[in-house]
Amino acid sequence: MEEKKTWDLVSIASIPLVMTLGNSMLIPVLPAIEKELNISALQVSMIITVYSVVAIICIPIAGYMSDRYGRKKIIIPSLIIAGIGGLISGFASWQVNDPYGIIIFGRLLQGLGAAGASPIVLPLVGDLFKQESEVSEGLGVIETSNTFGKVLSPILGALLASWVWFMPFFAFPVFCTVSIFLMIFLVKTPSKTGAPLAFKDFLHSIKRIFNNEGRWLYAIFLIGCICMFVIFGVLFYLSTMLEEQHGIDGVKKGIVLAIPLAALCLSSYVTGKGIGEEKLKMKWMTVIGLALLTISVFSISFSKDIYVLLTALFASGIGIGIALPSLDALVTEGIAKEQRGTITSIYSSMRFAGVALGPPVFAVLMKASHFILFFTNTLVCIGALITALVAIKPSEDD
Repeated sequence: MEEKKTWDLVSIASIPLVMTLGNSMLIPVLPAIEKELNISALQVSMIITVYSVVAIICIPIAGYMSDRYGRKKIIIPSLIIAGIGGLISGFASWQVNDPYGIIIFGRLLQGLGAAGASPIVLPLVGDLFKQESEVSEGLGVIETSNTFGKVLSPILGALLASWVWFMPFFAFPVFCTVSIFLMIFLVKTPSKTGAPLAFKDFLHSIKRIFNNEGRWLYAIFLIGCICMFVIFGVLFYLSTMLEEQHGIDGVKKGIVLAIPLAALCLSSYVTGKGIGEEKLKMKWMTVIGLALLTISVFSISFSKDIYVLLTALFASGIGIGIALPSLDALVTEGIAKEQRGTITSIYSSMRFAGVALGPPVFAVLMKASHFILFFTNTLVCIGALITALVAIKPSEDD
């Protein structure tokens, strides 16, 4: 990888790290928020879900704007909006008697900021590097940063909440500020060449991409959604179960939650370095990762033993960590630079859809039974595996 781009990549990688912290830090704190605000499990899951729902709606718009006006011009204001959202949620939790509605509003702002920051990272990496092998390695670093945020967030969230339960809200703007300064001073984006397409012509170009490449793009969108659905749903389930059934809370719970995420982080990094520019290899790494995820989730269906559960979740983390960098590389390297921001943003939007659906769906299925919860998710994973096998068909010379 080009030496002069190292600090650019480090700075860009701070964005998914910060955005992940902004959402995942709250996972271990959700039971405490539920008790403090006297709300239901479904209501508290909405604190995660609304962040993702508004991001789903706004991400494609942000992707188009980044293609037209430039990546940094969208990312930096978005980080500012996200930080303001964290301040609003934190201040309401601290000073308002019934803060739930204001917390949700603050989370909406955080989701709006996340829509214009994190998803644009993928096309920005594609812009920075010329060789596809370097793009793949860079995307592996980004996915590793994303997953490292997931590893760090339960521990950091629990640590902050041990001081006061709403402190994670206040920590988020601090992280956003660091990322803003890194983006301003250390990232030099390539200058845009040529005039941007008119909106009508742009829409025609996007339609043409989906007409020509829709089969594999839709498959990648669906698989990305399912991967995030499973990981965030499992984190929600594990956070609740550890506290209610095993009496594990605080930082100790954060460390336990970090175990499957650490596996995800490490496997993302290794996969990103290993896939290079071979699209056929990317497909089969995706298949291998989804197969491991499916087997792991299926094995949990038959046991509530905490050690079986954590072992299977560790394996599922490895599976998702193998699949995600391969999906990132396929969707980023397979699209021309002029439309890359929009297409990768739609992909990111689908990943956020998985994040939004995971906690509430798991909250509902948890009321049925342990077996129904995980067997249903096994069927979902099988669907993702079949989709990867059938719909992703890069040619041998790609």
